[in-house]
Amino acid sequence: MIADTPARRVPASPSRRSERTFYVAMSIAVIAITVFGFGKTWFLRPYFTNPQPLVTSVRVHGAAFTAWVLLLLAQTTLVAAHRTDIHRKLGWMGAALAVFMAGIAIKAALYAVHRDVVCCNAELARGFLIVPVADVLVFSVLVGAAVLDRRDTATHKRLMLLATLSLLDAAIARWPVPGIGDAPLAQYALTDAFIAAAMLYDFASRRSVSPVYVWGGLAIVVEQWARDALGATAAWQSLAAKILE
Repeated sequence: MIADTPARRVPASPSRRSERTFYVAMSIAVIAITVFGFGKTWFLRPYFTNPQPLVTSVRVHGAAFTAWVLLLLAQTTLVAAHRTDIHRKLGWMGAALAVFMAGIAIKAALYAVHRDVVCCNAELARGFLIVPVADVLVFSVLVGAAVLDRRDTATHKRLMLLATLSLLDAAIARWPVPGIGDAPLAQYALTDAFIAAAMLYDFASRRSVSPVYVWGGLAIVVEQWARDALGATAAWQSLAAKILE
């Protein structure tokens, strides 16, 4: 028998238990970030003085996204508990929920932007419309790719995690922390820190980073920067004005 040389050795695989624990922990972190960001305006809204009721599209939007982060925790927990049979059945519900989320997110965004165009800074509001549109696009592409690659579990779970992380900036932007709400760079940095954490776990456990994290993470970062630049252009302002008519 010929011994492996250093060049021929296969990188060590992470233990399944460790990897399952990581994805459950990331799911819990996502829920904590979401609750912290939307606590006053959604989860604990009845306990704060806010007499203006939410419109139906915003309420449904909040419920759908809450269901998504809870489903992520349920799915990662089911895998950790070796109940992949239930995981697969819930997966199709998750795919349907993702499609619904995309539609209701755009509807809620149009309502909010139209309201701000009427009452406040029209140019700023029209520029902001690109944020939910771009987020929904990236989220939909990542979830769609995860559904297509559902038989490749390593790729599937990374794509689903990235899809969820791509939405975190909305919650982080609402954190009741000075210097966060009005600082897009800080919001992006905090969002991307969770992507970096996933990549670091990959490297620490596998001695390499999955291309899914490399290209998916890059897509999220590019979207964050590109949407701000595009939102300020005359072309987008004109398109947004027509959409909002």
